[in-house]
Amino acid sequence: MVIDINKIRKDFPALHQEVNGKPLVYLDNAATTHKPVQVIDALVKYYSLENSNVHRGFHYLSLAATSSMEDARQYIRKYINANSENEIIFTRGTTDSINLVAYSFAKKYLSEGDEIIVSVAEHHSNIVPWQMVCEERGATLKVIPVDENGDLRMDIFDELLGEKTRLVSIAHITNTTGTINPIEEIIRKAHAHGALVMIDGAQGITHKKVDVQALDCDFYAFSGHKIYAPMGVGVLYGKEKILEELPPYQTGGEMIDQVSFEKTTFNTLPYKFEAGTPNVGGIISLAEALRYIESIDINNISNHEKQLLEYATQKLDDMGGIRIFGTGAQKASVISFAMDGIHHSDVGIILDKLGVAVRTGHHCAQPLMQHFNISGTVRASFAVYNTKEEIDIFISALEKVKQMFT
Repeated sequence: MVIDINKIRKDFPALHQEVNGKPLVYLDNAATTHKPVQVIDALVKYYSLENSNVHRGFHYLSLAATSSMEDARQYIRKYINANSENEIIFTRGTTDSINLVAYSFAKKYLSEGDEIIVSVAEHHSNIVPWQMVCEERGATLKVIPVDENGDLRMDIFDELLGEKTRLVSIAHITNTTGTINPIEEIIRKAHAHGALVMIDGAQGITHKKVDVQALDCDFYAFSGHKIYAPMGVGVLYGKEKILEELPPYQTGGEMIDQVSFEKTTFNTLPYKFEAGTPNVGGIISLAEALRYIESIDINNISNHEKQLLEYATQKLDDMGGIRIFGTGAQKASVISFAMDGIHHSDVGIILDKLGVAVRTGHHCAQPLMQHFNISGTVRASFAVYNTKEEIDIFISALEKVKQMFT
Protein backbone atom coordinates (compact mmCIF):
# COMPACT_ATOMS: atom_id res chain seq x y z
CA MET A 1 0.00 0.00 0.00
CA VAL A 2 1.27 3.48 -0.93
CA ILE A 3 0.60 5.94 1.85
CA ASP A 4 -0.56 9.50 1.19
CA ILE A 5 2.38 11.52 2.52
CA ASN A 6 0.77 14.87 1.74
CA LYS A 7 -2.26 13.91 3.81
CA ILE A 8 -0.05 12.70 6.64
CA ARG A 9 2.07 15.86 6.61
CA LYS A 10 -1.07 17.97 7.09
CA ASP A 11 -1.51 16.26 10.47
CA PHE A 12 1.79 17.69 11.79
CA PRO A 13 1.64 21.45 12.48
CA ALA A 14 5.35 21.73 13.31
CA LEU A 15 6.37 20.76 9.78
CA HIS A 16 4.75 23.82 8.24
CA GLN A 17 7.10 26.55 9.38
CA GLU A 18 10.24 28.31 8.26
CA VAL A 19 13.63 28.15 9.97
CA ASN A 20 16.12 30.89 9.16
CA GLY A 21 13.91 31.92 6.26
CA LYS A 22 13.81 28.41 4.80
CA PRO A 23 11.04 25.78 4.88
CA LEU A 24 11.83 23.36 7.71
CA VAL A 25 13.27 19.99 6.71
CA TYR A 26 13.17 17.98 9.92
CA LEU A 27 15.55 15.00 9.89
CA ASP A 28 16.12 14.59 13.63
CA ASN A 29 13.44 12.00 14.29
CA ALA A 30 15.67 9.58 16.20
CA ALA A 31 15.96 12.31 18.86
CA THR A 32 12.24 13.06 18.93
CA THR A 33 9.35 12.99 16.50
CA HIS A 34 6.80 15.72 15.90
CA LYS A 35 3.21 15.24 17.06
CA PRO A 36 0.10 14.93 14.90
CA VAL A 37 -2.97 17.02 15.67
CA GLN A 38 -4.77 13.90 16.87
CA VAL A 39 -2.23 13.54 19.69
CA ILE A 40 -2.15 17.25 20.46
CA ASP A 41 -5.96 17.32 20.60
CA ALA A 42 -6.01 14.35 23.00
CA LEU A 43 -3.62 16.16 25.34
CA VAL A 44 -5.60 19.42 25.12
CA LYS A 45 -8.88 17.55 25.72
CA TYR A 46 -7.53 15.97 28.90
CA TYR A 47 -6.28 19.23 30.36
CA SER A 48 -9.37 21.13 29.18
CA LEU A 49 -12.09 18.73 30.29
CA GLU A 50 -10.81 15.80 32.37
CA ASN A 51 -7.91 17.23 34.37
CA SER A 52 -7.92 15.41 37.69
CA ASN A 53 -5.82 13.01 39.69
CA VAL A 54 -6.60 9.35 39.18
CA HIS A 55 -7.65 6.22 41.07
CA ARG A 56 -8.53 7.47 44.56
CA GLY A 57 -11.09 10.13 43.73
CA PHE A 58 -14.81 9.42 43.55
CA HIS A 59 -15.94 12.57 41.79
CA TYR A 60 -16.77 12.72 38.09
CA LEU A 61 -13.51 14.16 36.76
CA SER A 62 -11.34 11.73 38.73
CA LEU A 63 -13.38 8.77 37.55
CA ALA A 64 -13.26 10.02 33.94
CA ALA A 65 -9.47 10.55 34.08
CA THR A 66 -8.96 7.13 35.67
CA SER A 67 -11.09 5.47 33.01
CA SER A 68 -9.20 7.20 30.17
CA MET A 69 -5.81 6.29 31.63
CA GLU A 70 -6.70 2.64 32.21
CA ASP A 71 -8.26 2.42 28.74
CA ALA A 72 -4.90 3.66 27.42
CA ARG A 73 -3.09 0.94 29.40
CA GLN A 74 -5.35 -1.70 27.88
CA TYR A 75 -4.82 -0.34 24.35
CA ILE A 76 -1.03 -0.30 24.79
CA ARG A 77 -1.20 -3.87 26.14
CA LYS A 78 -2.94 -4.96 22.95
CA TYR A 79 -0.59 -2.93 20.75
CA ILE A 80 2.51 -4.80 21.95
CA ASN A 81 0.57 -8.03 22.67
CA ALA A 82 1.38 -8.21 26.37
CA ASN A 83 -0.45 -10.95 28.22
CA SER A 84 -1.94 -8.69 30.88
CA GLU A 85 -2.38 -5.02 31.72
CA ASN A 86 -0.40 -5.84 34.88
CA GLU A 87 2.64 -6.04 32.58
CA ILE A 88 2.31 -2.43 31.39
CA ILE A 89 4.14 -0.03 33.72
CA PHE A 90 3.95 3.68 32.97
CA THR A 91 7.26 5.51 33.37
CA ARG A 92 8.82 8.80 32.29
CA GLY A 93 10.48 7.11 29.29
CA THR A 94 13.02 4.50 28.24
CA THR A 95 15.77 5.81 30.52
CA ASP A 96 13.45 5.70 33.53
CA SER A 97 12.34 2.19 32.60
CA ILE A 98 15.88 0.85 32.30
CA ASN A 99 16.83 2.42 35.63
CA LEU A 100 13.78 0.81 37.22
CA VAL A 101 14.78 -2.63 36.00
CA ALA A 102 18.45 -2.14 36.89
CA TYR A 103 17.68 -1.08 40.45
CA SER A 104 14.99 -3.66 41.14
CA PHE A 105 16.73 -6.53 39.36
CA ALA A 106 20.04 -5.88 41.11
CA LYS A 107 18.39 -5.65 44.51
CA LYS A 108 16.64 -8.98 44.00
CA TYR A 109 18.96 -11.07 41.86
CA LEU A 110 22.47 -9.62 41.38
CA SER A 111 25.31 -10.91 43.54
CA GLU A 112 29.07 -10.67 43.64
CA GLY A 113 30.65 -12.48 40.71
CA ASP A 114 27.52 -12.31 38.54
CA GLU A 115 27.67 -10.89 35.01
CA ILE A 116 25.54 -8.56 32.90
CA ILE A 117 26.02 -8.19 29.13
CA VAL A 118 25.47 -5.07 27.02
CA SER A 119 26.91 -3.99 23.67
CA VAL A 120 29.41 -1.29 22.77
CA ALA A 121 26.72 0.37 20.64
CA GLU A 122 24.25 1.05 23.45
CA HIS A 123 22.86 4.45 24.38
CA HIS A 124 24.39 5.71 27.63
CA SER A 125 21.09 5.04 29.42
CA ASN A 126 21.54 1.34 28.65
CA ILE A 127 25.14 1.32 29.90
CA VAL A 128 25.47 3.52 32.98
CA PRO A 129 22.66 1.99 35.09
CA TRP A 130 24.24 -1.45 34.62
CA GLN A 131 27.70 -0.07 35.40
CA MET A 132 26.41 1.36 38.65
CA VAL A 133 24.61 -1.75 39.86
CA CYS A 134 27.60 -3.91 38.92
CA GLU A 135 29.89 -1.66 40.96
CA GLU A 136 27.51 -1.75 43.91
CA ARG A 137 27.07 -5.53 43.82
CA GLY A 138 30.54 -6.62 42.81
CA ALA A 139 29.27 -7.94 39.49
CA THR A 140 30.96 -7.67 36.08
CA LEU A 141 29.72 -5.80 33.02
CA LYS A 142 30.67 -7.53 29.78
CA VAL A 143 30.51 -5.86 26.37
CA ILE A 144 29.65 -7.24 22.92
CA PRO A 145 31.76 -5.50 20.26
CA VAL A 146 30.60 -4.65 16.74
CA ASP A 147 32.27 -5.27 13.39
CA GLU A 148 33.25 -2.69 10.78
CA ASN A 149 29.63 -2.55 9.54
CA GLY A 150 28.28 -1.82 13.00
CA ASP A 151 26.75 -5.27 13.41
CA LEU A 152 27.03 -7.11 16.71
CA ARG A 153 29.76 -9.73 16.93
CA MET A 154 27.44 -12.60 17.73
CA ASP A 155 30.35 -15.03 17.86
CA ILE A 156 31.78 -13.06 20.77
CA PHE A 157 28.34 -12.82 22.37
CA ASP A 158 28.29 -16.62 22.39
CA GLU A 159 31.64 -16.58 24.18
CA LEU A 160 30.47 -14.02 26.75
CA LEU A 161 27.35 -15.97 27.70
CA GLY A 162 27.93 -18.30 30.59
CA GLU A 163 26.65 -19.72 33.86
CA LYS A 164 27.30 -16.38 35.62
CA THR A 165 25.26 -14.34 33.12
CA ARG A 166 22.21 -12.96 34.88
CA LEU A 167 20.90 -10.46 32.34
CA VAL A 168 21.48 -9.21 28.80
CA SER A 169 20.36 -5.65 27.97
CA ILE A 170 20.41 -4.70 24.32
CA ALA A 171 18.85 -2.16 21.95
CA HIS A 172 16.28 -3.37 19.47
CA ILE A 173 17.58 -0.77 17.02
CA THR A 174 20.78 1.19 17.63
CA ASN A 175 20.12 4.91 17.93
CA THR A 176 23.39 5.98 16.29
CA THR A 177 23.67 3.71 13.25
CA GLY A 178 20.12 2.41 12.86
CA THR A 179 21.38 -1.19 13.04
CA ILE A 180 18.57 -3.65 13.73
CA ASN A 181 19.95 -6.13 16.23
CA PRO A 182 19.05 -9.85 16.09
CA ILE A 183 17.12 -9.67 19.34
CA GLU A 184 15.18 -12.90 18.71
CA GLU A 185 18.46 -14.84 18.59
CA ILE A 186 19.86 -12.95 21.58
CA ILE A 187 16.77 -13.69 23.66
CA ARG A 188 16.78 -17.37 22.73
CA LYS A 189 20.47 -17.82 23.54
CA ALA A 190 20.30 -15.86 26.79
CA HIS A 191 17.32 -17.86 28.00
CA ALA A 192 19.16 -21.07 27.21
CA HIS A 193 21.74 -19.93 29.79
CA GLY A 194 19.08 -18.95 32.33
CA ALA A 195 19.58 -15.21 31.84
CA LEU A 196 16.87 -12.57 31.56
CA VAL A 197 16.74 -10.11 28.65
CA MET A 198 15.98 -6.39 28.69
CA ILE A 199 15.26 -4.75 25.32
CA ASP A 200 15.75 -1.01 24.85
CA GLY A 201 12.95 -0.38 22.37
CA ALA A 202 13.22 3.40 22.15
CA GLN A 203 14.05 3.18 18.44
CA GLY A 204 12.55 -0.25 17.82
CA ILE A 205 8.85 0.37 18.36
CA THR A 206 9.01 3.41 16.07
CA HIS A 207 9.98 1.37 13.03
CA LYS A 208 8.79 -2.19 13.64
CA LYS A 209 5.79 -4.11 14.91
CA VAL A 210 6.55 -5.31 18.44
CA ASP A 211 5.00 -8.49 19.83
CA VAL A 212 6.50 -9.06 23.25
CA GLN A 213 5.04 -12.54 23.60
CA ALA A 214 6.45 -13.64 20.26
CA LEU A 215 9.83 -12.14 21.15
CA ASP A 216 9.69 -13.77 24.61
CA CYS A 217 11.70 -10.87 26.06
CA ASP A 218 11.52 -10.39 29.80
CA PHE A 219 11.46 -6.58 29.61
CA TYR A 220 10.82 -4.12 26.78
CA ALA A 221 11.03 -0.34 27.26
CA PHE A 222 10.05 2.57 25.02
CA SER A 223 9.40 6.31 25.11
CA GLY A 224 6.36 8.18 23.88
CA HIS A 225 8.18 11.13 22.34
CA LYS A 226 9.94 8.99 19.74
CA ILE A 227 6.62 7.63 18.46
CA TYR A 228 4.67 10.86 17.89
CA ALA A 229 3.54 11.18 21.54
CA PRO A 230 4.48 13.79 24.18
CA MET A 231 7.72 13.88 26.13
CA GLY A 232 7.87 12.65 29.71
CA VAL A 233 5.93 9.44 29.27
CA GLY A 234 6.98 5.89 28.44
CA VAL A 235 6.27 2.23 29.04
CA LEU A 236 8.06 -0.64 30.66
CA TYR A 237 6.74 -4.05 29.71
CA GLY A 238 7.77 -6.86 32.01
CA LYS A 239 6.61 -10.45 32.35
CA GLU A 240 4.11 -10.52 35.18
CA LYS A 241 5.80 -13.35 37.06
CA ILE A 242 9.11 -11.45 37.12
CA LEU A 243 7.54 -8.11 38.05
CA GLU A 244 5.76 -9.79 40.95
CA GLU A 245 9.13 -10.88 42.34
CA LEU A 246 10.95 -7.56 41.92
CA PRO A 247 10.95 -4.98 44.73
CA PRO A 248 9.56 -1.47 44.12
CA TYR A 249 11.83 1.07 42.49
CA GLN A 250 10.38 4.22 44.06
CA THR A 251 7.92 4.68 46.89
CA GLY A 252 4.91 6.83 47.71
CA GLY A 253 1.56 7.62 46.16
CA GLU A 254 -0.18 4.99 44.07
CA MET A 255 2.30 2.21 44.83
CA ILE A 256 1.23 2.15 48.49
CA ASP A 257 -1.27 -0.28 49.96
CA GLN A 258 -1.06 0.36 53.71
CA VAL A 259 1.37 2.48 55.73
CA SER A 260 2.08 2.29 59.44
CA PHE A 261 5.23 2.86 61.46
CA GLU A 262 5.29 -0.85 62.15
CA LYS A 263 5.00 -2.02 58.51
CA THR A 264 4.26 -0.74 55.01
CA THR A 265 2.69 -2.90 52.31
CA PHE A 266 2.69 -2.23 48.58
CA ASN A 267 0.02 -2.15 45.91
CA THR A 268 -0.47 -4.87 43.33
CA LEU A 269 0.80 -4.72 39.75
CA PRO A 270 1.05 -2.56 37.78
CA TYR A 271 0.76 0.14 40.44
CA LYS A 272 3.59 -1.26 42.55
CA PHE A 273 6.02 0.45 40.13
CA GLU A 274 4.03 3.66 39.56
CA ALA A 275 4.94 5.89 42.50
CA GLY A 276 3.55 9.41 42.62
CA THR A 277 1.11 11.18 40.33
CA PRO A 278 1.26 9.73 36.80
CA ASN A 279 1.50 11.75 33.62
CA VAL A 280 -2.17 11.11 32.84
CA GLY A 281 -2.41 13.42 29.85
CA GLY A 282 0.79 11.99 28.40
CA ILE A 283 -0.42 8.42 28.86
CA ILE A 284 -3.72 9.14 27.12
CA SER A 285 -1.85 10.89 24.30
CA LEU A 286 0.60 7.99 23.99
CA ALA A 287 -2.27 5.62 23.30
CA GLU A 288 -3.60 8.11 20.75
CA ALA A 289 -0.19 8.17 19.02
CA LEU A 290 -0.24 4.39 18.73
CA ARG A 291 -3.75 4.56 17.30
CA TYR A 292 -2.42 7.02 14.74
CA ILE A 293 0.38 4.63 13.79
CA GLU A 294 -2.10 1.77 13.56
CA SER A 295 -4.35 3.82 11.26
CA ILE A 296 -1.48 4.04 8.77
CA ASP A 297 -0.09 0.55 9.56
CA ILE A 298 3.43 0.12 10.88
CA ASN A 299 4.34 -2.03 7.87
CA ASN A 300 3.42 0.80 5.51
CA ILE A 301 5.46 3.18 7.62
CA SER A 302 8.45 0.81 7.60
CA ASN A 303 8.27 0.39 3.82
CA HIS A 304 8.16 4.16 3.30
CA GLU A 305 11.08 4.73 5.66
CA LYS A 306 13.07 1.98 3.93
CA GLN A 307 12.62 3.76 0.59
CA LEU A 308 13.83 7.02 2.15
CA LEU A 309 16.83 5.26 3.70
CA GLU A 310 17.85 3.65 0.40
CA TYR A 311 17.34 6.90 -1.50
CA ALA A 312 19.36 9.00 0.94
CA THR A 313 22.14 6.40 1.22
CA GLN A 314 22.56 6.30 -2.55
CA LYS A 315 22.61 10.10 -2.75
CA LEU A 316 25.31 10.29 -0.07
CA ASP A 317 27.35 7.58 -1.80
CA ASP A 318 27.10 9.46 -5.09
CA MET A 319 28.28 12.68 -3.45
CA GLY A 320 31.62 11.22 -2.38
CA GLY A 321 33.74 12.32 0.55
CA ILE A 322 31.21 10.76 2.93
CA ARG A 323 31.79 7.92 5.36
CA ILE A 324 28.65 6.22 6.64
CA PHE A 325 28.80 4.43 10.00
CA GLY A 326 26.48 1.44 10.16
CA THR A 327 26.36 -0.30 6.81
CA GLY A 328 24.89 -3.68 7.71
CA ALA A 329 22.04 -5.29 5.81
CA GLN A 330 19.47 -4.83 8.59
CA LYS A 331 18.93 -1.12 9.20
CA ALA A 332 16.20 1.30 10.19
CA SER A 333 15.91 4.78 8.69
CA VAL A 334 18.93 6.33 10.41
CA ILE A 335 22.16 7.43 8.70
CA SER A 336 25.21 8.53 10.69
CA PHE A 337 28.04 9.90 8.61
CA ALA A 338 31.15 12.08 8.52
CA MET A 339 32.24 14.46 5.77
CA ASP A 340 35.93 14.39 4.89
CA GLY A 341 37.81 17.24 6.54
CA ILE A 342 34.70 18.90 8.03
CA HIS A 343 33.77 18.76 11.70
CA HIS A 344 30.31 17.33 12.35
CA SER A 345 29.27 20.38 14.40
CA ASP A 346 30.13 22.70 11.51
CA VAL A 347 27.98 20.59 9.22
CA GLY A 348 25.04 20.75 11.61
CA ILE A 349 25.28 24.51 12.12
CA ILE A 350 25.39 25.26 8.39
CA LEU A 351 22.54 22.85 7.64
CA ASP A 352 20.43 24.63 10.24
CA LYS A 353 21.06 27.95 8.48
CA LEU A 354 19.66 26.28 5.37
CA GLY A 355 16.56 25.03 7.20
CA VAL A 356 17.66 21.40 7.64
CA ALA A 357 17.53 19.91 11.14
CA VAL A 358 19.90 17.02 11.85
CA ARG A 359 21.65 15.80 15.00
CA THR A 360 25.41 16.07 15.49
CA GLY A 361 27.74 14.79 18.18
CA HIS A 362 28.19 11.47 19.93
CA HIS A 363 24.45 10.73 20.24
CA CYS A 364 24.83 9.52 23.84
CA ALA A 365 26.92 6.64 22.51
CA GLN A 366 30.50 7.60 23.36
CA PRO A 367 31.81 4.01 23.58
CA LEU A 368 30.68 3.43 19.98
CA MET A 369 32.37 6.66 18.88
CA GLN A 370 35.55 5.47 20.58
CA HIS A 371 35.20 2.15 18.76
CA PHE A 372 35.12 3.97 15.41
CA ASN A 373 37.88 6.35 16.60
CA ILE A 374 35.79 9.47 15.99
CA SER A 375 34.38 12.26 18.18
CA GLY A 376 30.95 12.27 16.60
CA THR A 377 28.87 12.10 13.45
CA VAL A 378 26.12 13.87 11.59
CA ARG A 379 22.90 11.87 11.99
CA ALA A 380 19.91 12.15 9.67
CA SER A 381 16.87 10.12 10.69
CA PHE A 382 13.61 9.76 8.80
CA ALA A 383 9.98 9.36 9.86
CA VAL A 384 6.68 8.67 8.17
CA TYR A 385 6.19 12.34 7.22
CA ASN A 386 9.53 12.79 5.44
CA THR A 387 9.81 12.84 1.65
CA LYS A 388 12.36 12.26 -1.09
CA GLU A 389 12.03 15.95 -1.95
CA GLU A 390 13.25 16.78 1.56
CA ILE A 391 16.19 14.45 1.08
CA ASP A 392 17.04 16.30 -2.14
CA ILE A 393 17.07 19.58 -0.18
CA PHE A 394 19.26 17.92 2.47
CA ILE A 395 21.74 16.68 -0.16
CA SER A 396 21.80 20.08 -1.86
CA ALA A 397 22.55 21.68 1.52
CA LEU A 398 25.40 19.21 2.09
CA GLU A 399 26.82 20.13 -1.31
CA LYS A 400 26.88 23.77 -0.19
CA VAL A 401 28.66 22.75 3.02
CA LYS A 402 31.24 20.90 0.94
CA GLN A 403 31.79 23.90 -1.30
CA MET A 404 32.36 26.17 1.72
CA PHE A 405 35.25 24.00 2.93
CA THR A 406 36.99 23.42 -0.41
